[in-house]
Amino acid sequence: MLIGDVARRSGVSTRMLRHYDALGLVRPTGRTSGGYREYSDEDARRLFQVESLRSLGLSLRQITQALQDPTCTPAGLVSDLIRWTEERLDRERQLLDRLRTVAASAPTGWPDVLRITELITGLNSPSAALRQQSALAPAEEVRVPAELLAGAVLAEADPNVAGALRWALGRADGEALATLTSGVHSTNVDIRRRAIQAVAELAGDEATAVLVDALDDPDPTVRRHAALALGAQGEVAAVPALVDLVAEGGHDVEAAEHLGALSDDLARAEQIVSALSDELAAPTADSAARSRLTQAILELPRTVAQPVLRRLSRDDDPVVAWTAAAYLEDEDATSR
Repeated sequence: MLIGDVARRSGVSTRMLRHYDALGLVRPTGRTSGGYREYSDEDARRLFQVESLRSLGLSLRQITQALQDPTCTPAGLVSDLIRWTEERLDRERQLLDRLRTVAASAPTGWPDVLRITELITGLNSPSAALRQQSALAPAEEVRVPAELLAGAVLAEADPNVAGALRWALGRADGEALATLTSGVHSTNVDIRRRAIQAVAELAGDEATAVLVDALDDPDPTVRRHAALALGAQGEVAAVPALVDLVAEGGHDVEAAEHLGALSDDLARAEQIVSALSDELAAPTADSAARSRLTQAILELPRTVAQPVLRRLSRDDDPVVAWTAAAYLEDEDATSR
């Protein structure tokens, strides 16, 4: 089966399938004569196994370890899941105990509770300046639970306060990704935007997987944050979305720079120049979009950019033709 067939039958997006391939988690064993990925029945079974384990709460790293470890048994894996879930519930009960202590107004001798109390009070202030100050206040040896900050990030509408909370989140103890992921799946587009911005600042395979999923979000702002974050990480899954950003404008320079960095591999560079060329030839592309797309091609390696630019130097659009011709003239002068 080709990647599109697998995506339709499994419900896993083609972007996520490519991400699994890049991680070595589910790699198609075959290629068609045209070079397209071809999944065998065994590959499809492995994909369903991965998705089943992911639905149980395993991270991609844990799934990879489980599938590669010959000593891993289903019973042992379930036991580990129970243990991990119990540990997470213990952490949540600890947080709940802290909050109950605060509610009981008995903070003496509990510097961590005092810090959490200050944070909760500050974040509930109607003043954006006080909320920001609370998020940036020094912890004084006390680490704030990440879950608390993640929830505040999803609720914060002021961009300056949200930035401060994301900064604090990067220095907090605990796991924030589960809370942020719930925000990425919210029906409220504002919450999805806040969530994806925070996820974009986290490291690791799980955060990357959330960003890859977000490339299919119906909201262009969510897609943009995901694409630019993935582009900065060098993730190939971001290429189509980055090309779209170039065509749309607004963040085309940053998107083009990421496409240039991603084109260090020749096969990938050819894929990128092909995608940019397709957008250039699209009947809906206006003069400004075609100019941006041409500029993006200049960021690519000379070996793949030159043939396209030679053709564009004779383009009917004078701006496109001048841009391409100027680049080729500079290249010729340099090579003399």
